[in-house]
Amino acid sequence: MKTQIHSIMARLDRPISLVGLMGSGKSMLGKKLARRLGISFVDSDIVIEDAAGLTIADIFDIGGDAKFREIEQRIISDLVEREPMVLATGGG
Repeated sequence: MKTQIHSIMARLDRPISLVGLMGSGKSMLGKKLARRLGISFVDSDIVIEDAAGLTIADIFDIGGDAKFREIEQRIISDLVEREPMVLATGGG
């Protein structure tokens, strides 16, 4: 198994992105995968909330879906240009 992980890590040059419906297990699986690969796990919703200084619900209440998607697109575009990580995206 360790040989397989080293083989994967040698080829990994960008984040592994997990996409799925809300509650489908992206964060749970992502944390386990990141731990197994020895890389960081990032939840895009948490990064969005930190960057905005607001909860996801507050962003929707204040700016609506369009504003949230604008922020989400900017944050995820930045995250996928970084070092290898496991990235769980929002459920929308």
